[in-house]
Amino acid sequence: MSTQPFKLLLASSSPYRRELLSRLRIPFECASPDIDESQQADETPEQYVGRLASEKAQALRQQYPHHWIIGSDQACVLNGVAVSKPGNRETAIRQLKQASGNKIRFHTGLALFNANTGESWSLVEPFDVCFRQLSSDEIEHYVDIEKPYDCAGSFKAEGLGIALFTALEGRDSNALIGLPLIGLVDLFKQAGIDVLQLAAAQ
Repeated sequence: MSTQPFKLLLASSSPYRRELLSRLRIPFECASPDIDESQQADETPEQYVGRLASEKAQALRQQYPHHWIIGSDQACVLNGVAVSKPGNRETAIRQLKQASGNKIRFHTGLALFNANTGESWSLVEPFDVCFRQLSSDEIEHYVDIEKPYDCAGSFKAEGLGIALFTALEGRDSNALIGLPLIGLVDLFKQAGIDVLQLAAAQ
């Protein structure tokens, strides 16, 4: 590792990603990148989130030239169709009715970018959520209690949303919330950074 002070930046304003990254006990800053998030023609969800994660990290290079920058982006897919954040009660109910008895696959793109050298490391983490058969009453009760309007798929897996599922399939449930920490530690290791050593130095 470099002898320069380690500076870390999360290229996101998401409070969920911020909370997750804080679990690694490494000080970091946050900033929102300004990029075009339009999906390109014939781009798969995996390609889309991988590209956006890298672009988000690299977009902040000029403002943070001495930082390690983390970019992340997420897409979730149900029956081959991308599922967005619902934004309101009616859309959340509709999404959960479509998910009932089905499986949603989350693709989370993750990039680690060294702004000083221009080197980058990246991955796309898959994670599946398998839903119970849900009645209309169950869906409405859930939506009214947790109001998951800012969550893709209309649920909060870290909260009462767990009652909607039959199984969670993948190596890191943090991917559901937008920042797969196991994958992030993998990228740090590839870059020659010891996360535990950094945390111990705090």
